[in-house]
Amino acid sequence: MILRRYNDFNSYLRKRFGSRVQKITIDAGFSCPNRDGTLSSNGCIYCDGKGSGTGAAGRAESIKEQIQQAKAWLAARYKAEKFIAYFQAFTNTYAPRDTLRKRYDEAVADSEIVGLAIGTRPDCIDEARLDLIEEYTATHMVWVEYGLQSIHNRTLKKINRGHTFEDFVRAVRMTKGRNILICAHVIVGLPGESTDDILDTATVLADLGIDGIKIHSLYILKETQLARLFLAGGCTALDQETHVELVVEFLERLSPGIIVQRLTGDPEPSALVAPEWALNKQQTLSLIHKTLEARETWQGRLYTLA
Repeated sequence: MILRRYNDFNSYLRKRFGSRVQKITIDAGFSCPNRDGTLSSNGCIYCDGKGSGTGAAGRAESIKEQIQQAKAWLAARYKAEKFIAYFQAFTNTYAPRDTLRKRYDEAVADSEIVGLAIGTRPDCIDEARLDLIEEYTATHMVWVEYGLQSIHNRTLKKINRGHTFEDFVRAVRMTKGRNILICAHVIVGLPGESTDDILDTATVLADLGIDGIKIHSLYILKETQLARLFLAGGCTALDQETHVELVVEFLERLSPGIIVQRLTGDPEPSALVAPEWALNKQQTLSLIHKTLEARETWQGRLYTLA
């Protein structure tokens, strides 16, 4: 009998730390080479002006202030006792090492922060930055989260990522062996991708040695290139049923040991153009769980070691 049909992040954290652990998203004021003109000034086609962040840096909120505010809310809502500082907005290794150290140090100075998660691009990492990040593994659980989105270079070019799948593989190999956990971000429903394309991403990632994965739905935000494309009829958004089906099939192909941190998107309601169902995260998660149960399937059911 299968009690858990996928290797969920909350259970992993509770087993490791013995209590409820919640992520605190931090906007540390970093930029991105895909926005500052180094690679492009436009960014990825789905990225808005906040770069998946909260906008806190633009409001001049310090990292300490962001953590204190979030801790109070998360403790009240989830009874969380411990926290992970998650550097989410834009590219959080895109700065000199001294700047990175200062920002990371400010986050881990809080005694209730037990983990550090750093969201970045696979082309914005090097040995020196990894040496710095590795230092924090002596006292904290450390994740580096690499935005990949797809293994297909034609898709990465279409969405203006500015890096290749080979860049991702290089980053993973450079990160392995440092006691740093690796999470890959992928998006289901990118323009031009077929079902086979999406499932090929699952199959390839299953054997790359990553520790975790975030599966995002493609949602369309105001003031993005994707919104303009969508409104002009140049692309569509998946319906909820199709997203659920694809996620279930994606999970079946993953290695059973990969920790699943996310199964859908979580857009800001005021910024969303489409699809409307993206606002109902709990319903989508419930449908994924029910589909796994109805099919009597689970993460790794179709996985075969390459």
